[in-house]
Amino acid sequence: MLITLVGCGSNNNSSSTSGNSESETMKRIKENGKIVLGTSADFPPFEFHKKINGKDQIVGFDIEIAKQIAEDLGVKLEIKDMSFDGLLAALNSGSVDFVISGMQATPERKKNVDFSEVYYQGDQSVIVRKSDINKYKKLSDFANKKFGVQKGSTQQEIMMEQVPKANLVELAKVSDLVLMLKNNKVEGCLTDSPIAKAYADANDDLAVANIKVDVENIGTAIAVKKNSSDLVSKINKSIDKLKENNTIDKLLVESTKLIN
Repeated sequence: MLITLVGCGSNNNSSSTSGNSESETMKRIKENGKIVLGTSADFPPFEFHKKINGKDQIVGFDIEIAKQIAEDLGVKLEIKDMSFDGLLAALNSGSVDFVISGMQATPERKKNVDFSEVYYQGDQSVIVRKSDINKYKKLSDFANKKFGVQKGSTQQEIMMEQVPKANLVELAKVSDLVLMLKNNKVEGCLTDSPIAKAYADANDDLAVANIKVDVENIGTAIAVKKNSSDLVSKINKSIDKLKENNTIDKLLVESTKLIN
């Protein structure tokens, strides 16, 4: 399969379905012979940059799922790496055909885009400096503290609801938040548990705090433009295929191994 990495582009094509007619998104995919993925590649093990044989590549759990979808559709996969908070706008503008980026299918997001079935469900964890591992015991301990969250993320919503007095630092990339944590500019960061563990394992001065985050586990799904039910159906079939014999779980394990 040919995979192309490009910067964020623009396209004003709209997508709609009338009755059983083919959606504009599906028409565009077939006409171009490719499906364009929107992702924010700083979220290991879901999507991240890695040098393989001297060449920068975007790899990860979500990327493997995208490859399967493209293969099942019989088209090439093109990857556009952009800020997380710009993904849904790119989807609705037609710049990308689908979004896979560790994104939870929240009720608010469902107002603007459609989602596939859930392909991953996981917990939330807080990353702290290892020297502070005993300092923070619960999420509310970060009240009146600078705390890092990815802009436009579920984690931002969680902190705003559960710790309204926290001084949130909102950045587009988790990697930048981790750097701020290492440089003592924030006291902690909230992210999905596999991502938190990945960053803690890769940095001797960081650790995953022993903090239970009480939150409804909505699940991670794939976003497509509204009225693209034909594409959603195809994507769901690919997800179901990957769930057979726990293939999807194996992909997560293998992607985690790529981090180091």
